[in-house]
Amino acid sequence: MDLFEYQARDLFAKHGVPVLAGEVIDTPEAAREATEKLGGKSVVKAQVKVGGRGKAGGVKLAADPDEAVARATDILGMDIKGHTVHKVMIAELSPEIEAEYYVSYLLDRTNRTFLAMASVQGGMDIEEVAEKTPEALAKVPVNAVDGVDIAKAREIVAQAKFPADVAEGVAEALVTLWDTFVAEDALLVEVNPLVKTKDGRILALDGKVSLDENADFRQPDHEALEDKDAANPLEAAAKAKNLNYVKLDGEVGIIGNGAGLVMSTLDVVAYAGENHGNVKPANFLDIGGGASAEVMANGLEIILGDPDVRSVFVNVFGGITACDEVANGIVQALALLESKGEKVEKPLVVRLDGNNAELGRKILSDANHPLVQRVDTMDGAADKAAELAAAAK
Repeated sequence: MDLFEYQARDLFAKHGVPVLAGEVIDTPEAAREATEKLGGKSVVKAQVKVGGRGKAGGVKLAADPDEAVARATDILGMDIKGHTVHKVMIAELSPEIEAEYYVSYLLDRTNRTFLAMASVQGGMDIEEVAEKTPEALAKVPVNAVDGVDIAKAREIVAQAKFPADVAEGVAEALVTLWDTFVAEDALLVEVNPLVKTKDGRILALDGKVSLDENADFRQPDHEALEDKDAANPLEAAAKAKNLNYVKLDGEVGIIGNGAGLVMSTLDVVAYAGENHGNVKPANFLDIGGGASAEVMANGLEIILGDPDVRSVFVNVFGGITACDEVANGIVQALALLESKGEKVEKPLVVRLDGNNAELGRKILSDANHPLVQRVDTMDGAADKAAELAAAAK
């Protein structure tokens, strides 16, 4: 889960990373009081999870509270690279900056370790630094057991060739940033820029944090950090039911068991769709191994609630997941929706194979629902689902 800048700033402050004061608001008039609290001047910063805010006009200085209101009025509702601005942060003006640096920690999946990165060339696109002057970006592996104490932080600072007059301050910031990384179960913590001010302070002016949602069970506070405004309502509903669902742009709803099978199903449907008006998959939904009838019913309810879906392809290879459970889930879901008075009109193409496949097929045959079609091959089922979706467009 990627955080907004203001959320990253709050976590930094919680763990001792040096930051400036700031307050997030969602109405222009609130910018007045927030700016007054900061002494009458502020920086108005759009809160979106994408770079390039400044170039897009999403970061503006305000010389007084009235100007802060005007700036907030301009920025709220702005579209920045497809992201609508729902909130702005009213931030304290930075003291005069003498130098800008870059520091971060991330999970290095390739090498199965953690990685510290640091550069004296901060305040710019770090990917550009890595490409054009790779020697300017120090990359230091961090052992998960040993972590980052002041000695390790000094090693990182030395490899990045920080000037002597800021070395100790940057090292101290690296220790607190590591504390943030570990305590919050993050996949990435990044400060860009980390600045040295004219009065000698080291400050984190902007930051990124990405949290590991697999650790949510031990991080109850993280639920409040979710972006409810930007969340797709179908994805939010699926998450509430513990379903692994991703909304896509097509017309054929997809349900499968196992990520590999679902990915293959997306490919097969996309290929079949080329012969039927270029219809495409509408979602990724993996009901997982051992899925019960209830899980199947929940998944089907989510997909049938998607107005973009024109047909549904249920593709299950029974292993731990028994095909009779899947069939019962389909029957139960349709009955449940109809009992709620919801009009179910989208055709379902079902392919069952593997554990209890014959029993599952019999359950569907006995139910004899007019919207359910059985097709015994994956390619044939994908073609039928694409054909039905195209006919309904």
